[in-house]
Amino acid sequence: MKSTYRALYIFAISLAAALAAILLGAVVLEILGKDPLAVYKVILTEPLKDLFGLTEISVRMVPLILVALGIAISFRSGILNIGAEGQIQMGVIAAAAAAIYLPPLPKIVILPLVLVAGALAGAIWASIAGWLKAKLNVSELLSTVMLNYIAAQLYGFLLRGPMIDPAELQVGSGTPQSVRLPKAAWIDRIIPGMRLHYGFVIAIVLAILVYVFLWRTKWGYALRAAGAGPKAARYGGIKVETCLIAAMALAGAFAGLAGAIEVTGLHRRAIEGISSGYGFSGIVVALFGGLHPAGIVPSAFFFGLLLIGADMTQRIMSVPANMVLVLQGAVILSIIAAKMLIADQYLFERFARMLEKRGRKAAGGKTKAGAGKAGAAKVDRRREQP
Repeated sequence: MKSTYRALYIFAISLAAALAAILLGAVVLEILGKDPLAVYKVILTEPLKDLFGLTEISVRMVPLILVALGIAISFRSGILNIGAEGQIQMGVIAAAAAAIYLPPLPKIVILPLVLVAGALAGAIWASIAGWLKAKLNVSELLSTVMLNYIAAQLYGFLLRGPMIDPAELQVGSGTPQSVRLPKAAWIDRIIPGMRLHYGFVIAIVLAILVYVFLWRTKWGYALRAAGAGPKAARYGGIKVETCLIAAMALAGAFAGLAGAIEVTGLHRRAIEGISSGYGFSGIVVALFGGLHPAGIVPSAFFFGLLLIGADMTQRIMSVPANMVLVLQGAVILSIIAAKMLIADQYLFERFARMLEKRGRKAAGGKTKAGAGKAGAAKVDRRREQP
């Protein structure tokens, strides 16, 4: 019975949180003078009306899934990775450099090398914060955010200096971008004429592998144990510090791979703003998906829908595309509030007692009604007797 009450409690809190996020977005839209129902209808339905919209959602899903998978690994291991944005940029730089400067090689050789270079760069960059946390107990929130700033400056310097396209210097435009990657380093498109590429397949396969890794291997168990209870994990022989560094490296590798796939599958050259805020959106996707691959994939679809829908509302209804950031913020607030309320044992006990009290009242009412009917039947039988 208690498990039933728990499920009802979680459902009620989650429903209330979702409604709160929707209402908060509606309030902002009302302030902007827009019809909330019409805007939500455009956001949630327009991208689903044709193949182009569906493929664009899938394109946005790729980096969101990959970043969120890394976030899930690090969060479940007890270390918070807020530095995915910088790790994506390092992955882009490493992948682009590998594609440009490696000698001409067959596609089957150079493409895996380019993707591994991006993942390795992200892993190394994230490991800095992991090592600082494990060895010096430096807050990972502070270190990852600071590393984001360093990565952004390094990324801008390289695109405006050593890696800038020589053609940009010749024409004098100075646009910060690299030369176009060789075709051997491109990820092929799934549907001709659309931007959807095979990076989507890679992301789905990795989601399955992350589930197997975290819940079906001893290494995944060690990471989750280190995150759930560091003292108990140490008592059980688990090296918690090593787990922290490994979790951060894995999270960075997924973010770096997301950057590598973006540059090889979509843009095919390193450009400014390529990360598009996926490093922060991926955190929301991971939290919304319950830090589980089975929840992350549909969560990524939902946020991909929001991103494409926001672009469409800007064209159709003149609503600022940044409105999606408001919705993301509302979702974050609702998720945090919901998690706090779900974890509140006192509130759950009050909820369970309320349900039990109502159940007893309902049962008492049925008993009284049954007793009343039985008494009436006895009176009727007595009257019928001569």
